[in-house]
Amino acid sequence: MLYPNVLQARRQLQSGWRWPHFSVAELACRCGGRFCGGRYWHDPVFLDGLETMRAHIGGPLVLNSGHRCPGWNAAVGGAPLSQHKEVAADIQIGQHDRHRLLDGAIDAGFTGLGLARNFLHVDRRARPARWYYPGSEKLWTL
Repeated sequence: MLYPNVLQARRQLQSGWRWPHFSVAELACRCGGRFCGGRYWHDPVFLDGLETMRAHIGGPLVLNSGHRCPGWNAAVGGAPLSQHKEVAADIQIGQHDRHRLLDGAIDAGFTGLGLARNFLHVDRRARPARWYYPGSEKLWTL
């Protein structure tokens, strides 16, 4: 479900929020009001997947990007049909082992997997897909 802004989403979802390691603000559009009021796309199955992935890793996941409104998606160079325009996340590799992070995403049921130098893109698209961002392929091969 799409909420027009972070405050509305927080108010409506606060009592039933069951994902202790993630917040509406963390997953909402980060355009800073340039294009929208911080739209948030709520998908409980997606959030369950993030929690499962975090448990698999055994530590925090830092999200670089969550939902993007169409204007913000275009401004950051996102693909025209980007899953971020609904619900997706780019998870910072940071100190995580990238292969363990990928295994956690697969175990959590994510079907869209974008392998980048510094992040792992995850989404739950209908038709599974895996791709490498430019310059990252060697980092993901064993």
